[in-house]
Amino acid sequence: MTAVSDQSRTVSTISHAAQATAARRTLPEETPVALVYNGTTHAVMMATPADLLDFATGFALSEGVIDRAADLGEVEILHHAAGIEARAWLPEERAAALTARRRMMTGPVGCGLCGIDSLAQALRPLAPLAQGGARLTPAEVTLALDELRDWQPLHDETRATHAAGFYRPGQGIVMAREDVGRHNALDKLTGALARAGIDPGEGAIVLTSRISVDMVQKCVTARCPVLLAVSSPTAHAVRLAEAAGLTLASTARGETHVFSHPDRIAEAPHVS
Repeated sequence: MTAVSDQSRTVSTISHAAQATAARRTLPEETPVALVYNGTTHAVMMATPADLLDFATGFALSEGVIDRAADLGEVEILHHAAGIEARAWLPEERAAALTARRRMMTGPVGCGLCGIDSLAQALRPLAPLAQGGARLTPAEVTLALDELRDWQPLHDETRATHAAGFYRPGQGIVMAREDVGRHNALDKLTGALARAGIDPGEGAIVLTSRISVDMVQKCVTARCPVLLAVSSPTAHAVRLAEAAGLTLASTARGETHVFSHPDRIAEAPHVS
């Protein structure tokens, strides 16, 4: 199954002058993907059917099901008429973590917290990040967000997907993943980094989407010290980032805005 529709669609395009014309548009695929660990369906996510090995790995890491990519056995991708299954097997000692974070309903792409059984799990404690890690200049923050545009071939074709990239100071964006869901894109990136043996602590995660609580959770769980995005975070996301030791930054109108732990952004003033 491809990441875009097998056929483009004819749509009506209406100009500001109220003139209508017919045009062909390519649309991204959105498919139910069941993430199955040890024979149990942990979640069914609506996702772009690409990079599913990365998705299965990254989702398990961000959910705390596994601590490292090596804990995930061989992943089998099965295509069905109704969707796709990504089946993997875990060591027995990870079974408790699997049960604790189980999701048994479809998670819409707009909400990465849907389906969690307990409200307490929505704001689960995060292990604070160590001080230090990657340091960026304001110019690099802008560069990272600009470079991510060059890593979005699916978005270039459809104008309908999000991306998450990994920026390494001195090297630029070294890896990126796309999906119709922003949470899925980040999980795919996390899985890809883990499978490639790249330490997220060496750089920054860069997003095309807003920074919400669950995106902060996923970044901290991946042990990446810096999260950059094209838009401002929510107030609760900033509070969570402050407590977890995560640097949040965005750019707007030629300015870099640092919302938490500015010590990793050179030239950023320290505020209390």
